[in-house]
Amino acid sequence: MRLISFDPFRTLRLPGVSYVKPERYLEHVDALCAADWVLFPEYWQVNALVYALKVRIFPSIASYHIGHDKIEITRALETRWPEHLPKTLILPSVPEQRERVLEELGLPLVAKDVRSSEGRGVWLIRSEQEWYSYCVARDVLYAQEYLPIDRDLRIVVIGRGAVASYWRLQPPGGFLNNVAAGAELAFDPAPAAAVELVTRIARKLGVDHAGFDVAMVGNHPYVLEFNRLFGNQGLIEQGVRPEALIHRYLASRSGGGRPRGGTGPRKRQRTAA
Repeated sequence: MRLISFDPFRTLRLPGVSYVKPERYLEHVDALCAADWVLFPEYWQVNALVYALKVRIFPSIASYHIGHDKIEITRALETRWPEHLPKTLILPSVPEQRERVLEELGLPLVAKDVRSSEGRGVWLIRSEQEWYSYCVARDVLYAQEYLPIDRDLRIVVIGRGAVASYWRLQPPGGFLNNVAAGAELAFDPAPAAAVELVTRIARKLGVDHAGFDVAMVGNHPYVLEFNRLFGNQGLIEQGVRPEALIHRYLASRSGGGRPRGGTGPRKRQRTAA
């Protein structure tokens, strides 16, 4: 396979891969068109690569578009799997909608920034004062019911299904389950219901590279969000090599080694508008 990557750190051990700096991709259009797969482009490159050059990218276009922020993820989940999404309100930050959130969710509640990772931009709101402080600094409110949990599951999808899972335990006195925020990892088996749900959602949405965050309340799984790019610490500790799984998945979809819909090498020409 001919592979071009824009992220050397995530594709370091992939065979047959060459690297291009994202900001210099226009200098390599012919090579991009000739590649079987283009790996880990920046979000701002995706439309040009997929729609203009017709190259195949990994992660999938759905992984990029749906995983772009919490609003996109939430809209997809609430449309098809509302029973597996905590009650969530996404509203303009105006006085009547601020009051609506308190009336419908009560306190405590969880407030989030639309785009954040590693636990940044997530708050446990315990008082009206905390809530209004969150509101005044934002144009869009993202508020979610508080789930009584002290850990969550990270279920990693690469290709067509879950390849690994682990628990993330809140630090004493903490609220966030993110490793970057001090959470510890545990490798007890994930409930089958959670793994099945994540696999089903990923396949239906066309997401092929993501870390799904799942809260278990009793035996019921709730999907909190997913991250297209995720940390590998929990995989490394289990002896899982993501690059090997990525290579196997791409090889299974290569279709004889030619890009599906790719235009192939060509001379770039200037044309009149």
